Amino acid sequence: MIIDKRKYKDFDMILIALAFVVFIIGLLAIHSATQAKNLTLHEGYAFRQLAWLGIGILFLVITIRTSYHKILDIAYILYIINILLLVLVLIMGHIRLGAQRWFSIGGFAFQPSEFMKISFILALSSYVGQKKGAMESFESLIIPFILFAVPFVLVLLQPDLGTALLLVPVFFAILLVGGAKPKYLIWAILSGLACTPVFWHFLRDYQKQRLLVFINPNADPLGAGYTIIQSKIAVGSGGLIGKGWLNGTQNQLNFIPERHTDFIFSVIGEEWGFFGALALILLYLFIVHRAFNIGNLTSDRYGKCIATGIAVLLSLQVVINIGMTIGLMPVVGIPLPLVSYGGSSLLATLVAVGLLLNVGMRRSTF
Repeated sequence: MIIDKRKYKDFDMILIALAFVVFIIGLLAIHSATQAKNLTLHEGYAFRQLAWLGIGILFLVITIRTSYHKILDIAYILYIINILLLVLVLIMGHIRLGAQRWFSIGGFAFQPSEFMKISFILALSSYVGQKKGAMESFESLIIPFILFAVPFVLVLLQPDLGTALLLVPVFFAILLVGGAKPKYLIWAILSGLACTPVFWHFLRDYQKQRLLVFINPNADPLGAGYTIIQSKIAVGSGGLIGKGWLNGTQNQLNFIPERHTDFIFSVIGEEWGFFGALALILLYLFIVHRAFNIGNLTSDRYGKCIATGIAVLLSLQVVINIGMTIGLMPVVGIPLPLVSYGGSSLLATLVAVGLLLNVGMRRSTF
């Protein structure tokens, strides 16, 4: 018992409590967004999300109880398995809305790219941690660029532009924390930006249309611009205190497509208003702050890289999702962590939270 108390003395109860409060908010929003479908209880999206939570808690407990150094021992194996799954999904995956990102198993959809985010962070952290300060040469960045490029290209081919682009800042953040020279990272970023005009020609037509609609949503109000226009109307109509749970007209009258997944923030904005949306954003802010704090407090290079990568990943997902919902960013299909409906996203996020708790409670033992 004494060993257990020492082991869990730095366990961040506030972080896990914040995560579950955000999940409850998401569950209420999912029920509101889908209750008009008149599904039975066990068929409902909220019930399915609860089922995924049960599985996710199991993943969370396993992640917390297993030392992250032991997890890093199999980081490359997890990375390779995820790469193989990304290849397989391109061959035999389920196609939905023009994208081939999912395996359909018994009525549930499994999205490998969500878990690729975590395995990529682990693999890159493992490599950077092993270098122990020897990341200052340009040659030391070759392997990390390969680790980044393979999943980036495979995810881009699905196509899943949003998830692929998420890997970019995570990649640079881990390298920076790992000791890479900033001048090499700046050079790489500038080189990537210089290739942007060429990159445009590789985008699918609907992706180009989304970017054009971001500049002017009214250019295609009944097509690519429809969802963002309706989402902005929903968020704006919520006012300060909202219309009340289950009472959002844009939501209940089915004006907003994908409102239980990527555009779930529009449901929250309409029904709970400015104050409700602000409360959710503050909860995310506290989570991200604690994530960065865990990275700052640990002296172990491996743990610092893991915590920083997850903190950057979570913060960017929140910013991009909310930004696209209110028209400040292009629509790229990024779920809102712990809130959007989806088993793969929920499981991956809970594993990420588990890794943060893992690093935090073991930060003084390495």
